[in-house]
Amino acid sequence: MNNESESLTPQQSLDVISAMINQAQGKMKKNSFYFLLWGWAIALAYFGMYAIMKFTHYPHPYLVWIITLPTWIITMIYGSRQNKQAQVFTHLDKTNMWLWISFGITILPIVVFMYKINYNLSPVILIITAVPTFLTGIMLRFKPLLFGGINFWLCGIIAFMVDYQTQYLVGGIAIIFGYLIPGYLLKRIHEK
Repeated sequence: MNNESESLTPQQSLDVISAMINQAQGKMKKNSFYFLLWGWAIALAYFGMYAIMKFTHYPHPYLVWIITLPTWIITMIYGSRQNKQAQVFTHLDKTNMWLWISFGITILPIVVFMYKINYNLSPVILIITAVPTFLTGIMLRFKPLLFGGINFWLCGIIAFMVDYQTQYLVGGIAIIFGYLIPGYLLKRIHEK
């Protein structure tokens, strides 16, 4: 073949790259499912634990976090189905996927060894949650997720300054502004 017919002009190259980025962003915006699923599960756990601690004398308020086990299962099934249906899996898709997997891997030892930090893990988790949320906002060029990441950083700092019980109220509020509001905005964009 002739090399001249195969080469792209600089503008055509930019158009191809731009189209690939837009396609990846469009596919990633469909992932509002994850923000909504995890947002509701974690918000219910945070607010549930706060309510149990504030209004009852139940000795094991942390059991409310069991709600995250079926959430993990749903995430795995949904993600597996999404990957099977994906026609194109771009570098941006892989980066975002591994960003969130690395987040989960980072959170796991914190939860397992929370007794080492006197079970005071909410501020730490909020601050760590800021990173993948903020970076996903950058990848999608979606300001509500950027602000969601900033929200997690600020709420994590606030959680360090309040008592143990109030940390769960702060965490629930962080989830509303960090996951649920951006998740619903992503869903609305996807539905248009």
